Amino acid sequence: MRDNFKHRSLYIKIFIVCIAAVLIGRLIHLQLISNYQEQADSNAFFRKTIYAPRGTIYDRNGKILVGSPPIYGIEITVKRLNDLNKKVEKFRKENAPKDSIEKYVFDTVLLCKLINISKETFISKLNNIQDKNKNPYYSSRVPQRLLTQMTETDKAALDEQLWKFDGISISKRTTRQYFYPNAAHALGSIGEVSKKDIEKYDSIYKKEEIKRYKQGDYIGISGVEKQYEEELRGTNGAEIYMREANGVIKEKYKNGGDDISPIGGKTLKLTLDIDLQAYGELLMQNKVGSIVCIEPSSGELLALVSSPTFDPSILVGRQRSENYPKLLKDPFKPLFDRPLMAFYPPGSTFKVANALIFEHEQIIDKNTRYPCHAGYVIGSFRVGCHLHSSPLDLPNSISNSCNAYFCAGLRALLDNKKYGNIQNAFNAWKKDIVSFGFGYRLGVDLPNESRGFIPNTEVYDKIHGKNRWKSLNIVSISIGQGEITVTPVQLANLAAVIANRGYWIRPHILKEIEGEKLDTFYTNKNFTVVEPEYFEPVIQGMEWAVNGGGSGSTARIAKLDDIIICGKTGTAENPRGDNHSIFLAFAPKDNPKIAIAIVVENAGFGATWAAPIVSLMIEKYLKGSIAENRKLKEKQIVEANLMPKKAY
Repeated sequence: MRDNFKHRSLYIKIFIVCIAAVLIGRLIHLQLISNYQEQADSNAFFRKTIYAPRGTIYDRNGKILVGSPPIYGIEITVKRLNDLNKKVEKFRKENAPKDSIEKYVFDTVLLCKLINISKETFISKLNNIQDKNKNPYYSSRVPQRLLTQMTETDKAALDEQLWKFDGISISKRTTRQYFYPNAAHALGSIGEVSKKDIEKYDSIYKKEEIKRYKQGDYIGISGVEKQYEEELRGTNGAEIYMREANGVIKEKYKNGGDDISPIGGKTLKLTLDIDLQAYGELLMQNKVGSIVCIEPSSGELLALVSSPTFDPSILVGRQRSENYPKLLKDPFKPLFDRPLMAFYPPGSTFKVANALIFEHEQIIDKNTRYPCHAGYVIGSFRVGCHLHSSPLDLPNSISNSCNAYFCAGLRALLDNKKYGNIQNAFNAWKKDIVSFGFGYRLGVDLPNESRGFIPNTEVYDKIHGKNRWKSLNIVSISIGQGEITVTPVQLANLAAVIANRGYWIRPHILKEIEGEKLDTFYTNKNFTVVEPEYFEPVIQGMEWAVNGGGSGSTARIAKLDDIIICGKTGTAENPRGDNHSIFLAFAPKDNPKIAIAIVVENAGFGATWAAPIVSLMIEKYLKGSIAENRKLKEKQIVEANLMPKKAY
């Protein structure tokens, strides 16, 4: 028995030793042999990156928006420069003839003159190249990027005298060219990749033979360029050269048999109509705000106007470093993407959503009337309203934009006993309103979309005390004020919901991508809780608001002779200046082709500026031009300067 135990113990020990030996052997192979092999390969070969051209971007009608023409840069092999300097220093110590020394001297002053930079800039760039904190993949034997995006003139001048500069070479790649001075925020821009980006992609794509990015590469940093970076960037290729022991690069390895060809980025077709986009930017010049246009049947974004704006080409190449700080310091924030990122109280445009909810919750029907005494008055509490006939039914309450009607309707909902208490009633209201796309990001396929804000009961508990708030405390949300905020794209989406009689397709900017189908996320319908039949009285009111036919209208200025526009004005209170002018609309009334929302900051009533701009945008899109009898109105809007006296 004891002998058997000893044998078993011996076998176990031998087994453990064998396992340990295998693990140690594997570790040695991984840590030493493999690393030595990689290092040997690195010393024996030089890989020259062949940059893939970035994908081309078109608008919905096939007009090219962004292309990738070839550009040239300068690379420097630091070891060759250092070796040259050492040779010169040696000759000087040996008192060699001056003329024999001069032919080896690297003429920094001449190089800087040829490529149009200062000597200080050259020295700074050379130091940055050799700083491993900024350039973790630095090697003195490998060409490093010194200057990007040379002009053709600079390249031609350098070509003639390149033989004088040992260690300097010219590289070829592509840049971005913008064919229109429009849609800067939507298209976005590219910039040099950061160290953080390099580390991020290295960790994601560890097994790829060629690194995704290295210092000096470009990456999408905003707009479509960022959102669709993976599709646009393409895959770089490589030429593999033999390297001698002293680091000198010789002929191609295997006569180029192992070279890797670059694969260009994919072509994108956007939903934007660049002509409509340009027209919107023209109308919004010298104004602060945004315009969002959507095709209701598809959710396609026809225009995304952010004002003030800028020509996207000024952020390309070497001029980017000069122009970006200027845009960043501009007090009116031209870099701010207002259609997606700005949020405002929706004002009276929100009434159409509330009207639909009141109908759905069976608080009102199209014939329900509420009185208005130049406002909604309860004791000493008053919400003002302009003079109009009273009482009004639902369609006329919208065409007249009656504040009292919607205050009364909201209180009738919140105080209705069928919900049990006000908290339950409010939760029902919130569930309904978020089905329109409010309070959350819509999921637009662009970066940095804001969500706006729809409060919950906890917000009011904090403001008024738990279970201590009443319907009168929050009645301002009935007219789009109070705690509610929305983004311009959410307002345009509301117009699309009404145009579609109850559903919306997620707004998106990508129409087609080369070789791929559009994600169903951007093609599926999202239904509101409101039944289709309840939309007709609201649409009737929006038609009357623009075209007349009811007891009054608030947006006659937006009327077109041969197109029925359905719209709703809004005036959003602004505690830091003049009120914001807002308008949402869709057209035609039947089989709508465009839904639109506009915010003109600090411009006053919605009918004053927002409504006529929207009508011009609709006319331009549906008819292709502006009628002669409307040219004066167009001229007045284009020439109007509504810039606030100061930025907030």
